[in-house]
Amino acid sequence: MPVQIVCETHSTTEDNENGIATGWLPGRLSALGRKRAAELGRRRAADGLAAVFCSDLARATETAAIAFADADIPILLDWRLRECDYGDLNGSSAGDLHAHRADHVDLPYPGGELATGR
Repeated sequence: MPVQIVCETHSTTEDNENGIATGWLPGRLSALGRKRAAELGRRRAADGLAAVFCSDLARATETAAIAFADADIPILLDWRLRECDYGDLNGSSAGDLHAHRADHVDLPYPGGELATGR
């Protein structure tokens, strides 16, 4: 039996709207993010999903909780699904961080990991 994997990102956060690179900080959905999370749930309602796997960071769990609040689908949290750990730069300016992203393909962010997530 084939397995189909559907990938979605967490919804829009207050940090996204304010130009902050959240990294491994929890983050919080904005009003727009909560609206989009509800839309995600409606969009995926008839897909026959067996489970939802998401990062354990607050913005991801909040997205999943809103999207699948009315569904009988287990939501399974896994820290390995977190996005890149920017280390000392978690919470810094997204513009500044991404301008130097190529510098961290072979050299980890200070106190963090490689831009590739490894």
